[in-house]
Amino acid sequence: MPTIGVAIAIPEPWASELQDYRTSVGDTTATQIPTHITLVPPTEVPDGDLEAVCAHLSRAASAVAPFHIHLRGTGTFRPVSPVVFVTLAEGISGCEVLAGAVRQGPLEVDLHYPYHPHVTIAHHLDDEALDRAFAELAEFECRFAVDAFSLYVHEAGTGWRSTDHFTLG
Repeated sequence: MPTIGVAIAIPEPWASELQDYRTSVGDTTATQIPTHITLVPPTEVPDGDLEAVCAHLSRAASAVAPFHIHLRGTGTFRPVSPVVFVTLAEGISGCEVLAGAVRQGPLEVDLHYPYHPHVTIAHHLDDEALDRAFAELAEFECRFAVDAFSLYVHEAGTGWRSTDHFTLG
């Protein structure tokens, strides 16, 4: 059964910048995870359901208007979870609407925590590395338009690979 995820890809040059930073602080998982904002967390789906999932995602995309995201500064989920992330200064409600649209039907999943759109920059590292990431990217900032999102499939050897894109509006 494949494991999929649905996410907004961070555009270049920021995607590479943030992925390279994540690797530089010792988060080796970064090489297998494109820089993104999660809409649907890793979820197993039967092989035969991928076509229905894609049809659902296409319908969800057409029902949500494009929006803008402004990433600025850092945040953390500590002590609940050892994660440091770049925060959204603008676009939270757009992400919430989009996530709500895609997490229905074949992708209706129970979340372990309330939905909080973010871009992970350090995960499962020691406190010193997490503190460093929190401080060093505190001034990070970028803006971009969101007019699409992607379906990702996890492959054991290479990590997450984008397989389909869905245009908003």
